[in-house]
Amino acid sequence: MPINVEEVAGLEPALNEIRRRTAELVNEEILPVEDELGWMLRGYAADAAEKERHRRRAIALKEEIKAKVADAGLWAPHLPTEYGGMGLDFLSLAYMHEVLAYATGASELFGVAAPNAGNASVLAKYGTPEQKERFLIPLVEGEMESGFSMTEPETAGSDPRSLKAEALRQGDEWVINGHKWFTSNGIAADFFIVMCRGNDPSGELGPAGQMVQIIVPTATKGVKILRGVGIFGHEHSDHCEVLYENVRVPVENTLGLVGQGHQAAQDRLGAGRVYHCMNSVGQMWRAFDLMVERALTREVHGGLLKDKQFIQGFIADSYMDLQSARLMTVAAAEKVARGDPEARTAISAIKVFVPAAFARVVDRAIQVWGGAGVTNDLPLSRMFLTARVLRIADGPDEVHRILVAKNLIHRYESDRPLDFAS
Repeated sequence: MPINVEEVAGLEPALNEIRRRTAELVNEEILPVEDELGWMLRGYAADAAEKERHRRRAIALKEEIKAKVADAGLWAPHLPTEYGGMGLDFLSLAYMHEVLAYATGASELFGVAAPNAGNASVLAKYGTPEQKERFLIPLVEGEMESGFSMTEPETAGSDPRSLKAEALRQGDEWVINGHKWFTSNGIAADFFIVMCRGNDPSGELGPAGQMVQIIVPTATKGVKILRGVGIFGHEHSDHCEVLYENVRVPVENTLGLVGQGHQAAQDRLGAGRVYHCMNSVGQMWRAFDLMVERALTREVHGGLLKDKQFIQGFIADSYMDLQSARLMTVAAAEKVARGDPEARTAISAIKVFVPAAFARVVDRAIQVWGGAGVTNDLPLSRMFLTARVLRIADGPDEVHRILVAKNLIHRYESDRPLDFAS
Protein backbone atom coordinates (compact mmCIF):
# COMPACT_ATOMS: atom_id res chain seq x y z
CA MET A 1 0.00 0.00 0.00
CA PRO A 2 1.48 3.43 -0.96
CA ILE A 3 1.67 6.26 1.53
CA ASN A 4 -1.18 8.74 1.08
CA VAL A 5 0.28 12.24 1.47
CA GLU A 6 -2.17 15.11 1.16
CA GLU A 7 -1.60 18.83 1.62
CA VAL A 8 -1.24 19.83 5.28
CA ALA A 9 -3.22 22.97 6.07
CA GLY A 10 -1.06 25.73 7.49
CA LEU A 11 2.24 24.48 6.07
CA GLU A 12 4.19 26.57 3.59
CA PRO A 13 3.39 25.55 0.00
CA ALA A 14 7.08 24.74 -0.59
CA LEU A 15 7.07 22.27 2.31
CA ASN A 16 3.87 20.61 1.14
CA GLU A 17 5.52 20.26 -2.26
CA ILE A 18 8.60 18.63 -0.70
CA ARG A 19 6.38 16.16 1.17
CA ARG A 20 4.51 15.37 -2.05
CA ARG A 21 7.65 14.83 -4.14
CA THR A 22 9.22 12.72 -1.38
CA ALA A 23 6.11 10.55 -1.24
CA GLU A 24 6.16 10.12 -5.02
CA LEU A 25 9.70 8.75 -4.92
CA VAL A 26 8.87 6.51 -1.96
CA ASN A 27 5.78 5.12 -3.72
CA GLU A 28 7.17 4.82 -7.23
CA GLU A 29 10.83 3.96 -6.71
CA ILE A 30 11.28 2.37 -3.26
CA LEU A 31 8.18 0.46 -2.15
CA PRO A 32 7.94 -1.61 -5.37
CA VAL A 33 11.52 -2.90 -4.92
CA GLU A 34 11.68 -2.90 -1.11
CA ASP A 35 12.37 -6.65 -1.01
CA GLU A 36 15.12 -6.41 -3.64
CA LEU A 37 16.91 -3.62 -1.79
CA GLY A 38 18.04 -6.14 0.81
CA TRP A 39 16.62 -4.55 3.96
CA MET A 40 13.91 -7.10 4.62
CA LEU A 41 16.37 -9.86 5.67
CA ARG A 42 14.25 -12.48 3.91
CA GLY A 43 16.89 -15.20 4.10
CA TYR A 44 16.70 -16.44 0.52
CA ALA A 45 17.06 -20.22 0.16
CA ALA A 46 19.76 -19.93 -2.50
CA ASP A 47 23.35 -20.89 -3.15
CA ALA A 48 26.27 -18.50 -2.66
CA ALA A 49 26.21 -17.36 -6.28
CA GLU A 50 22.51 -16.51 -6.09
CA LYS A 51 23.03 -14.59 -2.85
CA GLU A 52 25.84 -12.63 -4.49
CA ARG A 53 23.53 -11.76 -7.39
CA HIS A 54 20.93 -10.49 -4.91
CA ARG A 55 23.58 -8.40 -3.18
CA ARG A 56 24.82 -6.86 -6.42
CA ARG A 57 21.28 -6.17 -7.53
CA ALA A 58 20.56 -4.39 -4.25
CA ILE A 59 23.67 -2.21 -4.61
CA ALA A 60 22.77 -1.30 -8.19
CA LEU A 61 19.18 -0.48 -7.24
CA LYS A 62 20.28 1.76 -4.40
CA GLU A 63 22.59 3.73 -6.67
CA GLU A 64 19.83 4.11 -9.29
CA ILE A 65 17.40 5.44 -6.69
CA LYS A 66 19.98 7.76 -5.14
CA ALA A 67 20.57 9.27 -8.57
CA LYS A 68 16.84 9.88 -8.99
CA VAL A 69 16.67 11.47 -5.54
CA ALA A 70 19.56 13.78 -6.45
CA ASP A 71 17.93 14.66 -9.79
CA ALA A 72 14.76 15.56 -7.89
CA GLY A 73 16.77 17.93 -5.66
CA LEU A 74 15.97 15.95 -2.50
CA TRP A 75 19.43 14.64 -1.57
CA ALA A 76 20.88 15.34 1.93
CA PRO A 77 17.99 17.55 3.10
CA HIS A 78 19.70 18.18 6.46
CA LEU A 79 22.82 19.87 5.07
CA PRO A 80 23.42 23.42 3.83
CA THR A 81 23.37 23.88 0.06
CA GLU A 82 27.11 24.68 0.00
CA TYR A 83 27.77 21.07 1.05
CA GLY A 84 25.44 19.55 -1.52
CA GLY A 85 22.31 19.43 0.63
CA MET A 86 18.84 20.96 0.47
CA GLY A 87 19.38 23.34 3.38
CA LEU A 88 16.03 22.53 4.99
CA ASP A 89 15.24 24.09 8.33
CA PHE A 90 14.56 21.97 11.39
CA LEU A 91 10.78 21.80 11.09
CA SER A 92 10.81 21.08 7.36
CA LEU A 93 13.23 18.23 7.90
CA ALA A 94 11.02 16.77 10.63
CA TYR A 95 8.06 16.66 8.23
CA MET A 96 10.23 15.01 5.57
CA HIS A 97 11.43 12.34 8.02
CA GLU A 98 7.84 11.31 8.63
CA VAL A 99 7.30 10.49 4.95
CA LEU A 100 10.68 8.83 4.45
CA ALA A 101 10.17 6.47 7.38
CA TYR A 102 7.19 4.85 5.67
CA ALA A 103 9.53 2.79 3.46
CA THR A 104 12.22 0.59 4.95
CA GLY A 105 15.65 2.17 4.40
CA ALA A 106 14.41 5.18 2.45
CA SER A 107 16.40 7.62 4.59
CA GLU A 108 19.65 6.04 3.38
CA LEU A 109 18.58 6.61 -0.22
CA PHE A 110 17.97 10.30 0.53
CA GLY A 111 21.35 10.71 2.27
CA VAL A 112 19.87 11.38 5.69
CA ALA A 113 20.42 8.08 7.53
CA ALA A 114 22.14 7.84 10.91
CA PRO A 115 24.96 8.03 11.81
CA ASN A 116 26.23 9.66 8.61
CA ALA A 117 23.62 12.42 8.75
CA GLY A 118 24.42 13.37 12.36
CA ASN A 119 28.15 13.21 11.75
CA ALA A 120 27.80 15.39 8.65
CA SER A 121 25.85 18.00 10.63
CA VAL A 122 28.52 18.05 13.36
CA LEU A 123 31.29 18.37 10.77
CA ALA A 124 29.42 21.18 9.04
CA LYS A 125 29.06 23.10 12.32
CA TYR A 126 32.34 22.37 14.11
CA GLY A 127 34.72 21.22 11.37
CA THR A 128 37.63 23.22 10.01
CA PRO A 129 37.84 23.87 6.25
CA GLU A 130 40.44 21.09 6.00
CA GLN A 131 38.22 18.65 7.94
CA LYS A 132 35.28 19.46 5.71
CA GLU A 133 37.35 18.88 2.60
CA ARG A 134 38.79 15.61 3.86
CA PHE A 135 35.77 14.10 5.60
CA LEU A 136 32.51 16.02 5.07
CA ILE A 137 32.48 16.34 1.28
CA PRO A 138 33.32 12.64 0.65
CA LEU A 139 30.71 11.69 3.26
CA VAL A 140 28.00 13.73 1.54
CA GLU A 141 28.98 12.42 -1.89
CA GLY A 142 28.78 8.82 -0.69
CA GLU A 143 32.49 8.14 -1.10
CA MET A 144 33.01 7.56 2.62
CA GLU A 145 31.08 6.03 5.53
CA SER A 146 31.27 7.16 9.15
CA GLY A 147 30.45 5.98 12.66
CA PHE A 148 29.80 7.60 16.03
CA SER A 149 31.72 6.17 18.98
CA MET A 150 30.47 7.33 22.37
CA THR A 151 28.85 4.60 24.51
CA GLU A 152 31.06 2.45 26.77
CA PRO A 153 30.24 -0.98 28.22
CA GLU A 154 31.72 -0.12 31.63
CA THR A 155 29.83 3.17 32.12
CA ALA A 156 26.19 4.27 32.08
CA GLY A 157 25.27 5.60 28.65
CA SER A 158 22.61 7.82 30.24
CA ASP A 159 25.32 9.69 32.19
CA PRO A 160 27.92 11.21 29.82
CA ARG A 161 29.88 12.46 32.83
CA SER A 162 30.92 8.87 33.49
CA LEU A 163 32.73 8.33 30.17
CA LYS A 164 36.29 7.11 30.68
CA ALA A 165 37.90 7.07 27.22
CA GLU A 166 40.79 9.54 27.28
CA ALA A 167 42.65 11.54 24.68
CA LEU A 168 46.05 12.74 25.93
CA ARG A 169 47.88 15.34 23.89
CA GLN A 170 51.51 14.56 23.16
CA GLY A 171 53.05 17.20 20.95
CA ASP A 172 51.01 17.49 17.78
CA GLU A 173 49.07 14.28 18.37
CA TRP A 174 46.25 12.92 20.48
CA VAL A 175 46.86 9.52 22.05
CA ILE A 176 43.49 7.85 22.58
CA ASN A 177 42.77 4.94 24.91
CA GLY A 178 39.30 3.61 25.60
CA HIS A 179 36.73 0.87 25.21
CA LYS A 180 33.52 1.62 23.31
CA TRP A 181 30.55 -0.35 22.09
CA PHE A 182 27.42 0.34 20.07
CA THR A 183 29.68 2.34 17.78
CA SER A 184 27.22 2.83 14.95
CA ASN A 185 28.04 1.76 11.39
CA GLY A 186 31.25 0.29 12.72
CA ILE A 187 31.69 -2.35 10.04
CA ALA A 188 31.55 -0.05 7.02
CA ALA A 189 32.92 3.18 8.51
CA ASP A 190 36.01 4.85 7.09
CA PHE A 191 36.24 7.09 10.13
CA PHE A 192 34.71 7.43 13.58
CA ILE A 193 33.85 10.54 15.54
CA VAL A 194 35.01 9.52 19.01
CA MET A 195 33.88 11.10 22.29
CA CYS A 196 36.73 11.30 24.81
CA ARG A 197 37.94 13.15 27.85
CA GLY A 198 40.54 15.54 26.50
CA ASN A 199 43.73 16.19 28.40
CA ASP A 200 45.91 18.85 26.81
CA PRO A 201 48.71 19.73 29.29
CA SER A 202 49.34 23.00 27.47
CA GLY A 203 45.73 24.10 27.94
CA GLU A 204 45.76 25.39 24.37
CA LEU A 205 42.78 23.28 23.29
CA GLY A 206 40.71 23.63 26.45
CA PRO A 207 40.47 22.58 30.11
CA ALA A 208 41.66 19.10 31.07
CA GLY A 209 39.09 16.40 31.66
CA GLN A 210 36.33 17.96 29.58
CA MET A 211 34.63 16.26 26.64
CA VAL A 212 36.04 16.46 23.15
CA GLN A 213 35.13 14.85 19.84
CA ILE A 214 37.97 13.64 17.63
CA ILE A 215 37.94 12.28 14.08
CA VAL A 216 39.66 8.89 13.99
CA PRO A 217 40.13 7.06 10.64
CA THR A 218 39.29 3.41 11.25
CA ALA A 219 42.51 2.29 9.53
CA THR A 220 44.59 4.02 12.23
CA LYS A 221 46.93 1.72 14.14
CA GLY A 222 45.45 0.73 17.50
CA VAL A 223 41.79 0.89 16.39
CA LYS A 224 40.52 -2.64 17.03
CA ILE A 225 36.99 -3.48 15.94
CA LEU A 226 36.24 -6.52 18.09
CA ARG A 227 32.78 -7.48 16.85
CA GLY A 228 29.42 -6.33 15.60
CA VAL A 229 27.32 -6.63 18.76
CA GLY A 230 24.50 -9.16 18.37
CA ILE A 231 21.06 -7.67 19.04
CA PHE A 232 17.75 -9.42 19.78
CA GLY A 233 18.94 -12.86 18.74
CA HIS A 234 20.70 -11.73 15.56
CA GLU A 235 24.24 -13.05 15.35
CA HIS A 236 25.77 -9.63 14.76
CA SER A 237 24.99 -6.05 13.79
CA ASP A 238 26.86 -3.00 12.54
CA HIS A 239 26.90 -1.58 16.10
CA CYS A 240 30.46 -2.47 17.03
CA GLU A 241 32.58 -3.01 20.10
CA VAL A 242 35.83 -1.10 19.60
CA LEU A 243 39.10 -0.86 21.51
CA TYR A 244 41.29 2.21 21.17
CA GLU A 245 44.80 1.26 22.26
CA ASN A 246 47.34 4.09 22.03
CA VAL A 247 45.64 5.40 18.91
CA ARG A 248 47.53 8.39 17.54
CA VAL A 249 45.84 11.02 15.41
CA PRO A 250 46.91 14.62 14.71
CA VAL A 251 45.44 17.38 16.84
CA GLU A 252 44.08 18.79 13.56
CA ASN A 253 41.44 16.06 13.85
CA THR A 254 39.87 17.77 16.87
CA LEU A 255 36.28 18.88 16.29
CA GLY A 256 36.06 22.24 18.00
CA LEU A 257 37.74 22.49 21.38
CA VAL A 258 38.06 20.42 24.52
CA GLY A 259 34.89 21.21 26.45
CA GLN A 260 32.69 21.43 23.35
CA GLY A 261 32.27 17.69 22.91
CA HIS A 262 29.21 17.40 25.12
CA GLN A 263 27.48 20.30 23.37
CA ALA A 264 28.27 18.79 19.98
CA ALA A 265 26.70 15.53 21.14
CA GLN A 266 23.62 17.36 22.39
CA ASP A 267 23.34 19.22 19.08
CA ARG A 268 22.85 15.92 17.31
CA LEU A 269 20.91 14.13 20.05
CA GLY A 270 18.41 16.91 20.74
CA ALA A 271 17.42 17.22 17.10
CA GLY A 272 17.84 13.49 16.65
CA ARG A 273 15.24 12.71 19.31
CA VAL A 274 12.61 14.69 17.40
CA TYR A 275 13.64 13.09 14.10
CA HIS A 276 13.57 9.62 15.66
CA CYS A 277 10.04 10.31 16.84
CA MET A 278 8.97 11.53 13.39
CA ASN A 279 10.57 8.40 11.95
CA SER A 280 8.55 6.38 14.46
CA VAL A 281 5.38 8.15 13.35
CA GLY A 282 6.14 7.30 9.73
CA GLN A 283 6.66 3.65 10.61
CA MET A 284 3.51 3.60 12.74
CA TRP A 285 1.70 4.99 9.71
CA ARG A 286 2.97 2.08 7.60
CA ALA A 287 2.06 -0.46 10.31
CA PHE A 288 -1.43 1.02 10.60
CA ASP A 289 -1.97 0.83 6.83
CA LEU A 290 -0.77 -2.77 6.79
CA MET A 291 -3.08 -3.68 9.66
CA VAL A 292 -6.15 -2.16 8.01
CA GLU A 293 -5.25 -3.68 4.65
CA ARG A 294 -5.13 -7.12 6.27
CA ALA A 295 -8.41 -6.55 8.10
CA LEU A 296 -10.13 -5.66 4.82
CA THR A 297 -8.98 -8.77 2.98
CA ARG A 298 -8.43 -11.63 5.45
CA GLU A 299 -11.29 -14.06 5.99
CA VAL A 300 -11.45 -16.04 9.23
CA HIS A 301 -14.27 -17.89 10.99
CA GLY A 302 -16.84 -17.07 8.37
CA GLY A 303 -16.13 -13.39 7.83
CA LEU A 304 -13.57 -10.66 7.24
CA LEU A 305 -11.36 -9.50 10.08
CA LYS A 306 -12.72 -5.96 9.72
CA ASP A 307 -16.04 -7.16 11.10
CA LYS A 308 -14.55 -8.64 14.29
CA GLN A 309 -14.87 -6.37 17.31
CA PHE A 310 -11.41 -7.23 18.62
CA ILE A 311 -9.92 -6.02 15.33
CA GLN A 312 -12.09 -2.91 15.34
CA GLY A 313 -10.71 -2.18 18.80
CA PHE A 314 -7.14 -2.61 17.49
CA ILE A 315 -7.85 -0.15 14.68
CA ALA A 316 -9.41 2.44 16.98
CA ASP A 317 -6.67 2.18 19.62
CA SER A 318 -3.92 2.38 17.00
CA TYR A 319 -5.51 5.45 15.42
CA MET A 320 -5.53 7.17 18.81
CA ASP A 321 -1.92 6.18 19.54
CA LEU A 322 -0.75 7.36 16.13
CA GLN A 323 -2.61 10.66 16.18
CA SER A 324 -1.48 11.44 19.74
CA ALA A 325 2.15 10.58 18.98
CA ARG A 326 2.14 12.64 15.81
CA LEU A 327 0.54 15.73 17.32
CA MET A 328 2.89 15.65 20.32
CA THR A 329 5.92 15.31 18.04
CA VAL A 330 4.87 18.11 15.70
CA ALA A 331 4.21 20.36 18.70
CA ALA A 332 7.67 19.58 20.08
CA ALA A 333 9.27 20.24 16.70
CA GLU A 334 7.51 23.60 16.49
CA LYS A 335 8.83 24.54 19.94
CA VAL A 336 12.38 23.68 18.84
CA ALA A 337 11.96 25.63 15.60
CA ARG A 338 10.92 28.82 17.39
CA GLY A 339 13.48 28.50 20.18
CA ASP A 340 10.88 27.94 22.89
CA PRO A 341 12.62 27.26 26.25
CA GLU A 342 9.95 24.63 26.96
CA ALA A 343 11.21 22.55 24.02
CA ARG A 344 13.44 20.46 26.25
CA THR A 345 10.47 19.23 28.29
CA ALA A 346 8.49 18.52 25.13
CA ILE A 347 11.37 16.54 23.59
CA SER A 348 11.73 14.37 26.68
CA ALA A 349 7.97 13.80 26.76
CA ILE A 350 7.84 12.53 23.17
CA LYS A 351 11.00 10.50 23.73
CA VAL A 352 9.03 8.49 26.32
CA PHE A 353 5.56 8.49 24.78
CA VAL A 354 6.21 7.91 21.08
CA PRO A 355 8.32 4.71 21.22
CA ALA A 356 5.75 3.18 23.59
CA ALA A 357 2.89 4.11 21.25
CA PHE A 358 4.97 2.85 18.31
CA ALA A 359 5.39 -0.52 20.00
CA ARG A 360 1.66 -0.78 20.71
CA VAL A 361 0.66 0.01 17.13
CA VAL A 362 3.15 -2.43 15.64
CA ASP A 363 2.22 -5.12 18.16
CA ARG A 364 -1.45 -4.90 17.10
CA ALA A 365 -0.48 -5.01 13.42
CA ILE A 366 1.58 -8.14 14.04
CA GLN A 367 -1.36 -9.74 15.83
CA VAL A 368 -3.70 -8.99 12.92
CA TRP A 369 -1.24 -10.47 10.42
CA GLY A 370 -0.71 -13.55 12.57
CA GLY A 371 2.27 -15.72 11.68
CA ALA A 372 3.17 -13.52 8.71
CA GLY A 373 3.58 -10.60 11.09
CA VAL A 374 6.68 -12.04 12.74
CA THR A 375 8.40 -13.05 9.49
CA ASN A 376 10.89 -11.04 7.48
CA ASP A 377 8.37 -10.91 4.63
CA LEU A 378 6.91 -7.80 6.28
CA PRO A 379 8.66 -4.87 8.00
CA LEU A 380 6.65 -5.29 11.21
CA SER A 381 9.07 -7.45 13.20
CA ARG A 382 11.91 -5.06 12.47
CA MET A 383 9.73 -2.13 13.50
CA PHE A 384 8.88 -3.84 16.78
CA LEU A 385 12.56 -4.25 17.66
CA THR A 386 13.26 -0.65 16.66
CA ALA A 387 10.50 0.58 18.96
CA ARG A 388 11.97 -1.35 21.89
CA VAL A 389 15.49 -0.10 21.25
CA LEU A 390 14.25 3.50 21.15
CA ARG A 391 13.23 3.23 24.80
CA ILE A 392 16.97 3.04 25.55
CA ALA A 393 18.67 4.88 22.69
CA ASP A 394 19.24 8.64 23.10
CA GLY A 395 18.57 8.32 26.82
CA PRO A 396 16.40 5.76 28.63
CA ASP A 397 12.77 6.46 29.47
CA GLU A 398 13.54 6.88 33.17
CA VAL A 399 15.99 9.75 32.61
CA HIS A 400 13.51 11.61 30.41
CA ARG A 401 10.63 11.09 32.85
CA ILE A 402 12.75 12.57 35.63
CA LEU A 403 13.66 15.55 33.44
CA VAL A 404 10.01 16.20 32.53
CA ALA A 405 8.95 16.05 36.18
CA LYS A 406 11.78 18.30 37.40
CA ASN A 407 11.08 20.92 34.72
CA LEU A 408 7.37 20.97 35.49
CA ILE A 409 7.89 21.13 39.25
CA HIS A 410 10.34 24.00 38.76
CA ARG A 411 7.73 25.94 36.78
CA TYR A 412 5.18 25.63 39.55
CA GLU A 413 7.76 26.47 42.23
CA SER A 414 8.52 29.60 40.19
CA ASP A 415 4.82 30.51 40.14
CA ARG A 416 4.53 29.74 36.41
CA PRO A 417 1.77 27.11 36.19
CA LEU A 418 1.13 25.55 32.81
CA ASP A 419 -1.46 26.80 30.35
CA PHE A 420 -2.28 23.62 28.48
CA ALA A 421 -4.22 25.58 25.85
CA SER A 422 -1.20 27.58 24.71
